[in-house]
Amino acid sequence: MDDQHGQPPSSIARTGEVARSFLVLGLTAFGGPVAHLAHFRRELVERRRWINEDAYAELVAYCQFLPGPTSSQVGFLLGWQRAGLPGALAAWSAFTLPSAVALATAAIAFGHLDPGGAWLAGMKAAVLAVVAQAVLGMCRSLCPDAPRTSIAAGVAMVALLAARPWMSVLALLPAGLAGILLLRGVATDPGPGAEQVPSRTLSLTCLLLLAFATALALPGITLVPEPWGALYAIPYQAGALVFGGGHVVLPLLHDPLVQRGLVGDQAFLVGYGAAQAVPGPLFTLAAWTGALVAGIPGACLALVAIFLPGLLLALGCLRFYRGSLTSPLTRRAVMGLNAGVVGLLGAALWNPIGQEAITGPASIALALLAFTALEAWRVPAWAVVAGCCALASIHAAMF
Repeated sequence: MDDQHGQPPSSIARTGEVARSFLVLGLTAFGGPVAHLAHFRRELVERRRWINEDAYAELVAYCQFLPGPTSSQVGFLLGWQRAGLPGALAAWSAFTLPSAVALATAAIAFGHLDPGGAWLAGMKAAVLAVVAQAVLGMCRSLCPDAPRTSIAAGVAMVALLAARPWMSVLALLPAGLAGILLLRGVATDPGPGAEQVPSRTLSLTCLLLLAFATALALPGITLVPEPWGALYAIPYQAGALVFGGGHVVLPLLHDPLVQRGLVGDQAFLVGYGAAQAVPGPLFTLAAWTGALVAGIPGACLALVAIFLPGLLLALGCLRFYRGSLTSPLTRRAVMGLNAGVVGLLGAALWNPIGQEAITGPASIALALLAFTALEAWRVPAWAVVAGCCALASIHAAMF
């Protein structure tokens, strides 16, 4: 889009345009990844015409194929296509920071709230309903047949029976193998290939940075003292393993953080509920957990760590997408992994969420009401969270 004198806008002007556009989206985009992608399309494809419909569909298909936060990856690549690396960083920062700042601030204030407040029971019931809806929706789209349903059930059983968090993550590996073996007869559409791609130098740089960042997050690598090492490694590992939807970050963050004593069950679930009440990506839950452990510096470290692998992977692999990443073998493995994460999230529906949320008939009734509002009446998640907190407080005052 040219400026009023007919000249192409400068790189600085384009970066500013990207930052302004994504800041508006970061302040208004409620509803999760699918809703975010719809917001992006309406604002950047239909209204601003940064790219056409086909190019946008290519980016969405590509990012859905990769682990990581799909909507944030799409936004990052849209910023890169519009204004290069400064545009990519501007898009991610502007879209992410509003919710991250809100959650980090709320986490610091959480320590001053009444831990036994009735609102907390309402928050837990809302979280149970939100995750139940996510499991149902993901099951419909990612487990449409018997093999994938069986993969999901197997991973759920392992996650429920495993005593350690790494066991549930380890169950995703055979899920990918099962996808290769069991889904041979399933049609796998590779989707369109990406046309505008990074240079070879940029792609290799991103992949080398990814390898280095991954090495730092491996178990046993302790180059920095705790809790800083954990605040990097745990969110990074979660961000690198999330397939199928942002809600899967819940068990991947919860189990290692809670079992290492860094965050309590109750505080974590409150943060997850708060993440439903703010716009922007669900991955900003990492800012809540980081702030609980080490204040604003901890929030910054955890936030960067959880997004880093997905963003580096998205930009680094875009050049090679048409070739290696669209092979039928790889697509079947990804379908198996997607089914596995449905099982992982389904297990989290019971432990820790169900065990924390269900304390009696009143909590069951509130969770059912919240689920009905989400699934049948399409009430936004933030409104359901607020309503559940209010209803729980009213019930406590009356009874």
